[in-house]
Amino acid sequence: MTVADALESLARSYGIITEFYDLTGTKRATSTDTVKALLRAVGLELDSDAMILEAHTEREARHAARQFPRELIVARGEALVVQLADVSEWHLMLDGMTELSASGGVGDSIALPPLASGLHTLTVRSSRNTEDITLVATPPASPSIKDMTGMSRLWGLNAALYGLRSKRNCGVGDFEDLARLAEIAAGQGASFLGINPVHAIGWSDRETISPYSPSHRGFLNTSHIAVDRIVGLENLAAAQGLLRKNSLSLAPVRASKIIDYVGHGRVLRDLLGALFEVFTTEAGSAAKAEFDAFRERGGKALRRFTEFEALSEVHGPDWRHWPIGLQTANRPAVASVVAGFPGRTEFHAWLQWVAATQLTSAQSRARQAGMSLGLYLDLAVGPRRGAAETWCECESVACGVSIGAPPDHLSPAGQNWDLAAYAPERLIDDRFRALRRILRETMRRSGVLRIDHVLGMNRSYWIPDDGSPGGYIRQPLKSLLAVVAIEAERAGTVVVGEDLGLVPPGFREEINERGLYSYSVLQYEKNADGRIRRPAEMRPYSLACFGTHDTPTLKGFWTGRDIDWWRKLGWINNAAEAEARRRREIEKRELLALNETGSRGDASCHDANLIASVHTALAQAPVAMVSIQLDDILGEVEAQNLPGTVQEHPNWRRRCKVSIEQIGGQSGLVQTAGIMGKHGRGKPEAIARKESR
Repeated sequence: MTVADALESLARSYGIITEFYDLTGTKRATSTDTVKALLRAVGLELDSDAMILEAHTEREARHAARQFPRELIVARGEALVVQLADVSEWHLMLDGMTELSASGGVGDSIALPPLASGLHTLTVRSSRNTEDITLVATPPASPSIKDMTGMSRLWGLNAALYGLRSKRNCGVGDFEDLARLAEIAAGQGASFLGINPVHAIGWSDRETISPYSPSHRGFLNTSHIAVDRIVGLENLAAAQGLLRKNSLSLAPVRASKIIDYVGHGRVLRDLLGALFEVFTTEAGSAAKAEFDAFRERGGKALRRFTEFEALSEVHGPDWRHWPIGLQTANRPAVASVVAGFPGRTEFHAWLQWVAATQLTSAQSRARQAGMSLGLYLDLAVGPRRGAAETWCECESVACGVSIGAPPDHLSPAGQNWDLAAYAPERLIDDRFRALRRILRETMRRSGVLRIDHVLGMNRSYWIPDDGSPGGYIRQPLKSLLAVVAIEAERAGTVVVGEDLGLVPPGFREEINERGLYSYSVLQYEKNADGRIRRPAEMRPYSLACFGTHDTPTLKGFWTGRDIDWWRKLGWINNAAEAEARRRREIEKRELLALNETGSRGDASCHDANLIASVHTALAQAPVAMVSIQLDDILGEVEAQNLPGTVQEHPNWRRRCKVSIEQIGGQSGLVQTAGIMGKHGRGKPEAIARKESR
């Protein structure tokens, strides 16, 4: 076999896609350098032709040695007969159990009882060897909104949690603000409240502010802790004294026109440290027992995360710059070094308990206020490289590559997100443990989960560190959809897959069939002739919105604020600007003509008419869910984020123009709720009365 043949065989074996179609429809070949880089990322050493041939020989030998399939996807709740030859003995271990559930002896088939949803282990012994088969017992699909609410048409509100303003927060929106906004939205008939990701950013990180660049997606951002609502400190004089003492320090942070993350972090870190000392010495036994139970449930995953946080206080937030003996979570040196920081792992566990308790309370209060689904949380594409998740889950992470996207209509230059990727084979070998935990922790506190860039469950675009061009690697889509369905069924969570970009044929149909709702952004919903789709043309099995955190707001779109930025930053020349504004005028008229009540062709439409026209169009659409941006209700001009910028645009720093205390009385909110109710998306009881007549 030639080296080229061996390399091609390895590429196929590890799921590397050797050619793909780009934005223009042109077929692109994946370069040899890229293939080698992606194979190195999954753990192969390919520094010479001899090593390539050796890797191929070893791979083929492993395949030949395997007698039984590594994984079987089966339907939960159905009796199962597995046809396997040369079986001398078998044992079944159910998901999460430590004792055998069933066993048997010699035969060419194994009759198994109906299996509950989960990843079960079938151990089979033959005359040759003993092998484990993972039985992925999956429900038919993730829960639908009909399953969870009895309704088929809903609407909700979407807001930037970090930007929420209130009289009592510390200058960044917190979980108490979230609960109050949910109660306000519920009172207007909203079925869910969506927010940005609230994953852990990293205690020692002083620079990251984007919620889409987390340290660990399985833990929470402690910047959102409501310091005046911590369990166990409610009636303690020492805690109240600390809050009063820090009020003066927080005054300029609260008054800042844009979010002062540096000032907020400086005060909050000291305050939380002091409050922990009060909790440790003065909190009641009930609160301490709850905290102890949380640590017990957190197990190894929580312990690893808190060890990372403790080590980061000494060595910095990026483990790639730590001493070599600490760069892997399971090294013996870790435990001995962490032992030198008494109380720090307990402190970081306490922070996670406080955050988890408050987010759980916000979901509970949302449901109690009448929201049929409650919180709509967002799962980021991946963690920062060198941050907690890649250290904690080192067994499953790819090395030397970043997740990104090739050029598409969202970003013609392509994107490098500098986020870590999971290696498919490693993820399968670890029985999707890391992903399952992340999904479980997020879903248990949400009624809806949005999976950002769900296209990555089919294929991931990896960009090598060595400068090679990016390339696609195939992901185990069917297994991943099964895992999502298992966790969603257990949590009772509706799942939305953000499926924007270069979508492979049949992909949307497959995820919809498995229960994931698509994501429809009105700004991008265009027909072949470039015209914005009318409501009746939108995809029914989807969540629809006008824009996202990365797109212009409704008012920004109307005034061409995004085009202003492109020109200001030199991304377009005078001719391109003129063409963009000409096209925008056409789109504005199309927006106003989307429903029968809008003013047709009036390019100087009043804000209220524009909002009503667009929201009526969304309400009329056959889509299952409509998400309304709080920014649009309040008439904000600037987007939350302008992709491709860092300091040039106030990304992730814009504060809400009105406070939580004022939002409930905003006429735009009341008007939008009325539009949604008129078109069958109102409060459940109102819809029930209408349908009964």
